[in-house]
Amino acid sequence: MDDDALLAEQRAYYSAGAAEYDRPYGEHEALRELLTVVDDLPITGDVLELACGTGQWTARLAARARSVTAVDAATEVLALARARTASPSVRFVEADLFEWRPPRRYDTVFFAFWLSHVPPARLPDFWNTVAAALAPGGKAIFIDDGPEAAAYEEVLPNQPAPAALRRLDDGSQYRIVKVFHDAQTLAADLTALGWSARIRTMAGHFVGIAEPPTATG
Repeated sequence: MDDDALLAEQRAYYSAGAAEYDRPYGEHEALRELLTVVDDLPITGDVLELACGTGQWTARLAARARSVTAVDAATEVLALARARTASPSVRFVEADLFEWRPPRRYDTVFFAFWLSHVPPARLPDFWNTVAAALAPGGKAIFIDDGPEAAAYEEVLPNQPAPAALRRLDDGSQYRIVKVFHDAQTLAADLTALGWSARIRTMAGHFVGIAEPPTATG
């Protein structure tokens, strides 16, 4: 089966639910604590943030970076991100990350809670795009849910990619891609693609730092 319809539904979910996007950060202390790991990560130079959402991470990145280019496909969440982030060093771009290609290279490519929304069949191409976006010596830094998060999702069987059902306050429901990566397996998969990766777990989440194949740089 084709995953295009599933991805379209995922985009629609984040557009329709923009006003509810930040709720988990208010409800879960572990998520608020996770935001602080940015201060201990090698975020430097010009940063590309993929799937920036409402900008929960963007201002923290801007405090450590020379510039931030923050990309998301949903107009509604980008509006909230712009309102939250006043830094003149931040530029927002509305684009579908499965189609958009960065016009330049960056010292850091950062994405939080995005990797779990990439269908497994698209992961090699996604990592190739990240590698092509990195300047020589650059790093990809990523944060996401670990397998424990599956207990809090309504996982759907027989989908074109691993998926979960999400509901909004108005009663509408949407399928989203949701892949619960195991840190050890993800590190092995990246190694198989030629990356060098260090991934650690933190309160049910994982935090990864990866360098692309040297031939790409």
